[in-house]
Amino acid sequence: MRRLWRWYQQCLASHPVRTQVVSSGILWASGDIGAQAVTHYSARRPDRRANNTPEDKDKDKEFKVDWRRVGITSSFGFAFVGPVGHYWYEYLDRFIRRRFQPNTFKFVASKVAADGFLFGPLDLLLFFSYVGLGQGRSVEQVKEDVKRDFIPALALAVSCHGLSSRETLLGSSGSRRSIKSKTRRVRFDFTSYEPCVVHVDQH
Repeated sequence: MRRLWRWYQQCLASHPVRTQVVSSGILWASGDIGAQAVTHYSARRPDRRANNTPEDKDKDKEFKVDWRRVGITSSFGFAFVGPVGHYWYEYLDRFIRRRFQPNTFKFVASKVAADGFLFGPLDLLLFFSYVGLGQGRSVEQVKEDVKRDFIPALALAVSCHGLSSRETLLGSSGSRRSIKSKTRRVRFDFTSYEPCVVHVDQH
């Protein structure tokens, strides 16, 4: 595992954007498969079977991955989170370093706040829209989904992101800093999109 991690770090150093694109796509795909499995098996709990609808009874069947949804979800990681996230964190790191001393509370808090309240909402909004339209929902249906689920998903994403970001946002100068900022991007993948994919299963 340590050897794999070193290889990943070397890829980040030599091909940062390409590595971020591939890793984001893989993580979003695996995360969506996990979300589908959790939703499927939680629907089979005995306390939820009493009021099952015909649609719910279909969920009692053997779990099958919705590969179309996985493709839609992973393509968002490939096309948006990987490349855009890379350049966002490069810019964010330079911007905050011009204003605060690295490794201080203000430095870390500013990066977490900027990421959670600037990039986070954009990331969620685009993901809701992209996945909804990709699954054949109308514009009006997507708008309703966003109105209902956006704020709860954003609140959960920001809270999880804040808890998971401290170590990776500290960073230091040079290549180590670059690697840490990209590693944090990977970690944020899980906290940002899982609240979103769950809501798709509710329709």
